[in-house]
Amino acid sequence: MKKLLFLVFLCACLPVTAAWGPTGHRVVGHIAQQYLTPQAHRQVAALMNGESLARASTWMDEIKSDRSFRYMSPWHYVNMPEEGSYATIEKPEEGEIVGKINQFIEELKAGGLSQEEQVVRIRCLVHLVGDVHQPMHVGRSEDLGGNRVTVLWFRDTTNLHRLWDSDMIDFQNLSYTELSDFINHPTAAQIAEWQSTSAETWAMESHAIAQKLYAEVEEYENYSYRYSYENFPIAEQRMLQAGIRLAGILNSIYE
Repeated sequence: MKKLLFLVFLCACLPVTAAWGPTGHRVVGHIAQQYLTPQAHRQVAALMNGESLARASTWMDEIKSDRSFRYMSPWHYVNMPEEGSYATIEKPEEGEIVGKINQFIEELKAGGLSQEEQVVRIRCLVHLVGDVHQPMHVGRSEDLGGNRVTVLWFRDTTNLHRLWDSDMIDFQNLSYTELSDFINHPTAAQIAEWQSTSAETWAMESHAIAQKLYAEVEEYENYSYRYSYENFPIAEQRMLQAGIRLAGILNSIYE
């Protein structure tokens, strides 16, 4: 009994920094892989020893079980008040998602890194570009990006953050390749436009969506088919944008 209580206490103390679930992250990586230039594809494949971007996309969540990587936890998100903007908020000393995306891009472009150092940065980029497109990763600090906003999903208790991370995606009952195929139909104009923007812009897009989600949610309300019908297209677009933009980043690094 004492061991059980200790485990419950330990879990309650851990930082809540979930991201798109595995399916969502793999969708982002799988789509990005398809838009790499031949040169970027060769260089990334060689560096990653054939590890696909879909496989690499979940590394930052998988290593949370290793306490030596706990310092990465704050990198998964950035908190902003309702009227805030990324340019004006105080940046935490331990780092946040936009700053880390920009840092890793600069470091990879500068060169001089070992293969292992490049692999870690690529894995982080694949994951964090996905995270910054999940609206609740640019949520409010007081509720941990919706983690403390309790709702029901088909009458099962969840929270607003998890609803967007995985509940809606898992409800589709699709593999990451199936979901990728369903949504991967951007126009040339969309690709050009999406890849021309910065991580700061992506965060502010998520922030705007998050404010809409906060305004519409009712705590302890039961959500189901209608919520998915009205909101899943937003999640689909964010995953697609993340994949296209991730490919643009890697193409610019390994051109």
